[in-house]
Amino acid sequence: MNVAIIPARGGSKRIPRKNIKSFCGKPIIAYSIQAAQASGLFDRIIVTTDDEEIADVARSYGAEVPFMRPYELSDDHTATIPVIAHAIQILQEQGDSIDAACCIYATAPFVRSEDIQAAYNALITHRKEYAFPVTTFPFPIFRGVNRDEEGNIEMFWPEHFATRSQDLPEAYHDVGKFYWGKPDTWLNGTPIFSKAATTVVLPRHLVQDIDTPEDWLQAELMFKAVFPS
Repeated sequence: MNVAIIPARGGSKRIPRKNIKSFCGKPIIAYSIQAAQASGLFDRIIVTTDDEEIADVARSYGAEVPFMRPYELSDDHTATIPVIAHAIQILQEQGDSIDAACCIYATAPFVRSEDIQAAYNALITHRKEYAFPVTTFPFPIFRGVNRDEEGNIEMFWPEHFATRSQDLPEAYHDVGKFYWGKPDTWLNGTPIFSKAATTVVLPRHLVQDIDTPEDWLQAELMFKAVFPS
């Protein structure tokens, strides 16, 4: 069986109640739940949270909340892997035999069912332990500069000062939407950014971090342009 696990703690600080804040008309977590449902890949869609209100919202959109996340896995410093590992462990103890688990972030309104499907196909086809989406940087990272407090700059790679942009290799970064993984890989704490993973590439217009109020505003503007109602 495949399971989607959506981590959604209640203590977000930069954007209060971030995981259930209204985004273009509905709680932002709803987009992740509905994309998981539309993918047709999951036997169960689980939300792991420490917050009763988040649990109620998740259930109202069709997700399960079969347990509440413990306090020690709900602070600002808790990484993703331990949270997903905890959920997998509980599900296994309850009798579930899991083939693959997909962590889908609660604040990923641009997540699409077809991207979840593509990453799952890559996981199986390439026989990897993880699969997740990446996108390209909009500017060549090899032309990047470091700036000190006085405004002085120094190139990180000065050997590329005269290199044409089109001659530099493309660089990619994680889009922070979702991660497929095998259950033992999550439980063992294997790093996601490693040779254990494969990736699928998404266009930049479907990627937006949402960490600050400014990010939120930009994401809503992008969403309305990309997915007009």
